[in-house]
Amino acid sequence: MTQQQLIDRVAPVATGIRIGADTLRTSDVAQVARSAGATALVLDPAAAARMDASVALRDEILATGQPIYGVTTGFGANNIYQIAPGRAAELQRHLVRYHLVGSGPMASDEVVRATILVRANCLARGCSGVRREVVDLLLELLRYDILPLIPERGSVGASGDLVPLCYLADALTGDGRVRLAGVVRPAGEALAERGLRPLTLQPKEALGLINGTSFMSGYAALAIQDAAELAVVADVCTALAVEVLCGNRGHFDPVVHRVKPHPGQVASAARIHALLAGSALAREHRQVLRDNDDLGARGYRRLDHPIQERYSVRCAPHVVGVLTDTLEWAGRWLDIEINSTNDNPLFDVDTGSVHNGGNFYGGHVGHAMDGLKLALASVGDLLDRQLALVIDEKFNNGLTPNLIPRVGSDDPRAGLHHGYKGAQIACSALAAEALRLTMPATAFSRSTEAHNQDKVSMGTIAARDARTAVELVTEITALHLAALCQAAEVRGVALLAPATRAIFDLVRGQVRFLDADRQLDGEVAALAALIRSGAIGAAARAATGC
Repeated sequence: MTQQQLIDRVAPVATGIRIGADTLRTSDVAQVARSAGATALVLDPAAAARMDASVALRDEILATGQPIYGVTTGFGANNIYQIAPGRAAELQRHLVRYHLVGSGPMASDEVVRATILVRANCLARGCSGVRREVVDLLLELLRYDILPLIPERGSVGASGDLVPLCYLADALTGDGRVRLAGVVRPAGEALAERGLRPLTLQPKEALGLINGTSFMSGYAALAIQDAAELAVVADVCTALAVEVLCGNRGHFDPVVHRVKPHPGQVASAARIHALLAGSALAREHRQVLRDNDDLGARGYRRLDHPIQERYSVRCAPHVVGVLTDTLEWAGRWLDIEINSTNDNPLFDVDTGSVHNGGNFYGGHVGHAMDGLKLALASVGDLLDRQLALVIDEKFNNGLTPNLIPRVGSDDPRAGLHHGYKGAQIACSALAAEALRLTMPATAFSRSTEAHNQDKVSMGTIAARDARTAVELVTEITALHLAALCQAAEVRGVALLAPATRAIFDLVRGQVRFLDADRQLDGEVAALAALIRSGAIGAAARAATGC
């Protein structure tokens, strides 16, 4: 069969995402993970031809009788034992079985979809000796939303995500359990219901499926997308904090940040400055000076209005900017990872040779996620400190204590209600938990598997930590945003800038004004869901153009 005939076996791709074309991005992964079969996915014709060629080379080398790691040898430290070529397919089934030792909660549907997509894309590059039928079935899982149950725990992130990805490989063979239409079913039964046939794995195919970084990359892609949204919403929170504290808008003037031009810092300051345009609460520096009396002949006096705000307000762009700049390089690293061949061994069709290496090592993903979770936790801590200022009558510039409604001393409600006091306690607990996660997982390499895997990445644990940091900081942001809108209403909503007023209206669709103490957890959870949906960030971008 000619190269063109190989390509012609796959219809040209008109729309959707091309698999194996080295064009997949983290944003594509998040889109597929969250759309449950709504995105068209098609194997790139050139990628399919490369896969066919690598399989042909695999079989050619297999026929020579030379040992091929994981194909006609044992795995890991057992690579010193060779088996006959006729037993190579059976060896693949054993590889899957002995790794089915995962534990902990099952990965979310979003993570499983992301994992399937990334694994399909990596194998489709045509270096792995894996048939196109394997990638086709992976794409069919996504099309019909047949999702293997994959335990979260069990990967050290070197030799890839062996344990988690075995649950994916197991489902492709018709074994194991999957979730279909929200119901847990035997994999073979679910495949048959959708007219799909399970695979009988050929030599190298189980190893190709499990010997990679796709599980950790699934977590990482989603964490990057969500963290980018949180960076925008953190700027929204800072703008509202400046307003309700009647703070100094001059801290975000472009001239300040132009002379320390970290891109994330500049972008954060510009967004906050734009959000505050037209505010009757935030003041320019010249207004602060004007509102303080002249010193005159006095040698000393206390200013009525501080010249500058506390760090959690004034330095917010410097904190959020670190997150934004971390996202830039973490996203760049992950884009490379999800378009890479990250299993072992690899087949080079051009030279007709097989190569052994360590591309399954998850170091780049792990270090990116350790950096991301640290930057995220720092933003969560920043927002918690802002909230502490806003609710404390000693620091909130005339707002009520804990943002309770203004009532007279003879009002029957006086002294009974405590407003957002509990919310700030909860916020600090969440911030502490996020900060606790910042110990780098990648620092805890363990020697495993008879000292074959004697230096491991822990990338999967780092990526799961980053996912947890996203969840915690989202909850912090929701609590803070709810309190800020309460403060805005105490201060006077009509005084808000047009941009922050639009966001206030969105928040009020989920969290009502707190006119008396009540249970808030359900409303705050709804606001957290709104943040995750991207609606708050979209409103900020629409209002400011940045």
